[in-house]
Amino acid sequence: MIRRLWSRASVSVAASTAVLAAALLAPTTPAFAQAAPAAVDPAAVVAAPAGSGPRLWVVKDEDSTLYLFGTVHVLKPETPWGSAKLDRAFDSADEYWFEIADLNDVAGAVPIFQAKGVSPDRPLSSLLTAEELADLDAAARQVGSTGAALDPLRPWFAALQLAIASISKAGYLPQNGGDQVLHARAAATGKPIKGFETMSQQIGLIADMSEEAQLAMLRSGLKEFDQASVVMTRMVSAWSTGDVDGLDALIGREMKDQSPEMYDVMLTRRNADWTQQIMTLLEGSGTAFISVGAGHLAGADSVQTMLAKRGVKVEEVRD
Repeated sequence: MIRRLWSRASVSVAASTAVLAAALLAPTTPAFAQAAPAAVDPAAVVAAPAGSGPRLWVVKDEDSTLYLFGTVHVLKPETPWGSAKLDRAFDSADEYWFEIADLNDVAGAVPIFQAKGVSPDRPLSSLLTAEELADLDAAARQVGSTGAALDPLRPWFAALQLAIASISKAGYLPQNGGDQVLHARAAATGKPIKGFETMSQQIGLIADMSEEAQLAMLRSGLKEFDQASVVMTRMVSAWSTGDVDGLDALIGREMKDQSPEMYDVMLTRRNADWTQQIMTLLEGSGTAFISVGAGHLAGADSVQTMLAKRGVKVEEVRD
């Protein structure tokens, strides 16, 4: 049953909150998995933007150098984001850190989707109003499905799947995402690749949110059906031009306003956990390149801010 539901993931709900969640989670959901190719060419050249490109930060002590780079998990192939400073930092690393060590281990997510993604005993039709169900069905029919096909899904799974399918339809695909491209490059070097989280941990974060927060996420999507590609375009523009404040407004502050619980779960708690892991890395030696979603490196609760509060100096790499 779960596989049949996954095959219907082309249904789309363009939600600002759901799109933001999709942008913060690595591409590990079924909709992403179906869209992704078997491999990414590590030799592919990423075009350089007109300006200085996405921001790059560095943390150093006597025997450690850690680079921090934010990515967007889904991009259009023509999106420019490469830079000489990024290449130098990447090539100098002894090891590479991503949100998840194996981005393509979709099988690792199957148990949590089965356990927490579907609930036929508590379908969406028992949680949404008649008007919301009509909106859901109308959105589904625009991409060749129906609201009934989504009825057995939990609200979080429906919202995320639909947002992902919608932005994928607009041309934002995981194989073009910054983390996929950099992961392929890292794998080609033969150097160690490590992750801050496991697949099940990452998906579990959103799956374990309260039903109220999940419904808020889905309802936001139903109200903003036509805005997914617009939201993604603005996010990518802010990221690729180094506009960290603009990125925070679109991701962090937007999410905090719409769902404080999601903000806490998806950003604050994860950033605190990653900050602690980075502190542990600093106790060792060598050079590491760290690549995580760009939303984690923007705003008042960013990884850089949390590191600074612990006495760690974070500097931007400008050239």
